[in-house]
Parts: sequence; structure tokens; C-alpha cells
Amino acid sequence: MNKSRGRPRGNPPTRARIAEAARGLFTERGYRGTTLRAVAAAAGVDSALIAYHFGSKQGLFGEVMQVECARSLGLADALRGDRDGLADRLLRAVTDLWDDASFNRLPLQEDDARRVLQEYLEHEVLARIAEFLGGPDATERATAAVTVIGGLIHTRYVNPLPTAAGLSSADVRRILGPVLRTALATRARRPVPAGRR
Repeated sequence: MNKSRGRPRGNPPTRARIAEAARGLFTERGYRGTTLRAVAAAAGVDSALIAYHFGSKQGLFGEVMQVECARSLGLADALRGDRDGLADRLLRAVTDLWDDASFNRLPLQEDDARRVLQEYLEHEVLARIAEFLGGPDATERATAAVTVIGGLIHTRYVNPLPTAAGLSSADVRRILGPVLRTALATRARRPVPAGRR
């Protein structure tokens, strides 16, 4: 019998059960306080299955964070519609996600959590916004937009400034809407000076 090499297809219910158990433990105990053994026990699986499905504790935490961001950020919804309304849709998606108490209890003050969030913003959000915008300066505009969004997340939720944290979601959108619209706007190409051609 000829068996194909590589990992067999995962069992989605098992993977989902592990991720759900991990989410609860990460929320309750933080990143450092959550062990893979505890996650395996809570999910009712052998800890080897965690390594099989997620590779490591960091990989598991990354998956939980990414799933939560993807589920709640509504990036796909924000990227539907016209370009003119993108800033408002992005701000609504961010505030809807981060104002959600259950998401906000994830241990985002820890270095590993911040790294996962940073990777998500750079590799998922920035890339998808750039693709949506298109054009020669799309990555530059998406970078500016993600910088605004990342600053909002940091100063309102992760390491809150009292003034930013005290704003209502509607005020956040009203104040940052023009800034984000400017960040997303197509930039006029500046002529290259004669000496630099």
C-alpha cells in the first residue's frame, strides 16, 4: 500500500475545539499562565494534537487571535463597497471589535500577543487594504491607514491614554475619519528633480 507523505487532513471539529479551549484559557490566565497541557485537558485531546494542528503555543495563540480578529474585525465587510466609504467602514469594524468586552479580555499587554497582533495588521490587514486600493501607491496608502488603525488600537485599547479611551466609538469615528480618509487618498506624483533622474 502506497501512503502519501505529509500531514493528513485535520479534523476541523478537533482543531476548533482546541482553539475554543485555548481562547478561554488565554482570556482567563494570560499567555504565560496558559500551558499546552491545560489546553489539551480543557479540549479533551492529547497535547500532541496541539503540536500537530498549531505547531506551538505561539502558533496556537496566533490562530486564536487571528480567528478573533478575522471574525470580529469584519475586514471582508469593510472591503466591500466604494473606496470613498472605506475609512468609515474600517473605523467602524475596529471599534466594533475592540469595544467588544469578550475580545478585549484577550491578554494583549503581553509581548507575544502584541507580536501576533502586529503580524496580523501587517500581513493580513495591510496586504488586503493595498489589494483593495490598487495602483502604484497602494502599499504606501495601506501602510498609512494601518498606522492610523494601529495607533488607535494602541492608544485606546492596548495601552490606553485616558483621553482616547474616554471617547465614544462615534467620537473616534468622527475624529479619525478625516485622518484615515487622508491616509487612504491617492497621492499626486511629485516630479523627480532633474538631478535625480
